[in-house]
Amino acid sequence: MEKFTDVIAGSEKVLRLVPQKPPMVMLDKLYYSDEEGTGTGLTITKENIFTKNGQFTEPGIVEHMAQAIAIRVGYYYDSIGKPAPTGYIGAIKNLVIYRLPKVNEEIRTEIKILHEILGVTIVAVRATCNGQLVAETELKTVLEKK
Repeated sequence: MEKFTDVIAGSEKVLRLVPQKPPMVMLDKLYYSDEEGTGTGLTITKENIFTKNGQFTEPGIVEHMAQAIAIRVGYYYDSIGKPAPTGYIGAIKNLVIYRLPKVNEEIRTEIKILHEILGVTIVAVRATCNGQLVAETELKTVLEKK
């Protein structure tokens, strides 16, 4: 994850790039996005709707991972001056959650594009905290045709 250099941070900028709205936004940083993948971050707060007993829960981790794909799409369409299409999770494969991040930790998620064709994208997703692997999975997403 050597590419993690602050590209976009802050709620207004991030909100412009994802379809989710508070309290469902599970990103506060977009570190990079290129042809091969995207890196995002979220600092866990006690106010987060997926925080329980001082930890970020499993549904929050999965939503954060899915939003890493959403912000990639939003960032690309914003760069070409077009509205982003709506996307959906088509499948979650081999999800493993190793540990739950704690309040005040930052979860960093990196997606790598494995296949992308006709609005269907398959990505490998890895989430870390403090350099330790938190979760990994493969996600398939589908973009709505307009």
